[in-house]
Amino acid sequence: MITREATEQDIEILLEFEQGIVTAERPFNSTLIDGEIHYYDLLQLIKSEDAFVLVAEENNEIVASGYAKIKTPDNNYSNFDRYAYLGFMFVKPEHRGKGINKAVLDELISWAASKDISEIRLDVYSENESAVKAYEKAGFESLLVTMRMKI
Repeated sequence: MITREATEQDIEILLEFEQGIVTAERPFNSTLIDGEIHYYDLLQLIKSEDAFVLVAEENNEIVASGYAKIKTPDNNYSNFDRYAYLGFMFVKPEHRGKGINKAVLDELISWAASKDISEIRLDVYSENESAVKAYEKAGFESLLVTMRMKI
């Protein structure tokens, strides 16, 4: 398996991965609209100097993705002025359990460190226990839980 920076030529498979993420998240979020959803502007992320879109390949097949994007806190009380936000984490179902997500995660964290970023954030549904455990195993800790109520 190798990891590499995504290119515009990868967009078709990346769009498929995006829909795979949406499908995986639907059971955790009853507020998602029906039909196709696009969370990301993948071409903009690929072109951005403040983002790093990564793919993992196995036998010349793209099997996983993730991105890191440099952001600034939307408050004036954090003890950091920039952080890396991780997202678009996806591994094809038939390739899960091989440590591919960990390799992608490690590469994204290394990229952030190379940009002098010391804070990394990501979002995960609290009910997605396997993802939560994987991120905890990688060193992440829960910071905030978003609560909601339909009235």
